[in-house]
Amino acid sequence: QVQLVVSGGGLVQAGGSLRLSCAASGRTILNYHMGWFRRAPGKGREFVAVIHRSGGTTYFADSVKGRFAISRDIARNTVYLQMDSLKPDDTALYYCAASEAPAPNYDPVRYEYWGQGTQVTVSS
Repeated sequence: QVQLVVSGGGLVQAGGSLRLSCAASGRTILNYHMGWFRRAPGKGREFVAVIHRSGGTTYFADSVKGRFAISRDIARNTVYLQMDSLKPDDTALYYCAASEAPAPNYDPVRYEYWGQGTQVTVSS
């Protein structure tokens, strides 16, 4: 199975940028659709983005479309979430996850492996 370690969170002003990293070990990320989720205070876990195991397709939540990008580095076995034009509403604990499902999915229950969260706080 794969282990995931998330890093890169922090405090940023509105309009700023952050890049989150999800370093995988144990198995190659080529085996998984790799997703990012977030949980804001008082809310449930929300889908943010996913990249197909082929690397050819990405999907984003409407709330981040055009501002966030997901990418991967096979050599580093790492997935990234580039977050630009950050808003206070983006404040949340961000998680990386890996799915063995046949297709990429928005539903967190379809992801078998999870990294620890990293806090992103956007000040106004």
